[in-house]
Amino acid sequence: MKSVKVYGPGCKRCEATAEMVREAAAQLGLEVTVEKVTDPKAIAMAGVMSTPGIAIDGRLVHAGGLPDAGKLAGWLAA
Repeated sequence: MKSVKVYGPGCKRCEATAEMVREAAAQLGLEVTVEKVTDPKAIAMAGVMSTPGIAIDGRLVHAGGLPDAGKLAGWLAA
């Protein structure tokens, strides 16, 4: 099971990103846990300068704007 963290203040883009992660994982047949991180200090500590940010298994893979669906699937499959 992969652990995914979505970093952001809880805005619509952050919510959409979390949903994109769930949908991509379902299409790939992967089990994931999605955790939303909204604490500004935790977001900064993760190195996210622009939200939403995505970390998969502790590795930051994206920051700023909605991720590309193809890239997201690749990150999850890796």
